[in-house]
Amino acid sequence: MQQALNTIAIVEDDVKVCDFLTHEIKRHFTATKVVSFYKGEDALKFLLPNPVDIALFDINLPGKSGIACIRELKSQHPSMQMMVLTVLENAESVFEALKAGAVSYLLKTTPPDQIIAAIQEDRNGGAPMTGHIARKVIGTFHFHQEKHNTHLATLSRREKEILDLLGKGYQYKEIAEMSFISIETVRTHIRNIYEKLQVNSRIEALKKTGFI
Repeated sequence: MQQALNTIAIVEDDVKVCDFLTHEIKRHFTATKVVSFYKGEDALKFLLPNPVDIALFDINLPGKSGIACIRELKSQHPSMQMMVLTVLENAESVFEALKAGAVSYLLKTTPPDQIIAAIQEDRNGGAPMTGHIARKVIGTFHFHQEKHNTHLATLSRREKEILDLLGKGYQYKEIAEMSFISIETVRTHIRNIYEKLQVNSRIEALKKTGFI
């Protein structure tokens, strides 16, 4: 069941983009009140005492940044849903926005119908992101997970692949077929894994490397 979207704020310093978004939102959410701002300070001045359902922020704003605004608003109004619509796609900006309280991160290259769908998804409890931004988030998470797991870092790429397949419940024969290697080679890799990790079983190896 879709929830009603009563109020939405757009904080965007590009007048054409702001006007376009306002028009599209009003066209698709006819009963929704839209307020817009070109500066972060103006948005905060209005939104702190007058919270909205969803606030859609650019990051690069004159004066206070969109991320700083999101952080301040979220601390005062935890239920307000914060979305980012920006040209910035570097990992640092993505994670700073998510840490500040944004639940959605879209690029300005996103087609208008997908932006509208993302707004509705956000209101329904989702966390929409532009596709390759989501992949960037997942990839960075895996990188940090591996970086901070010193045990996993001792294994070769092939050993990690085999350990992952073990964690998914595959047997030696299945792993050999999926990896295009012999069963004996699989056994050799697993012996090496156990030796490097100083464990004696599949379960111990998976626990030590964070696979389970």
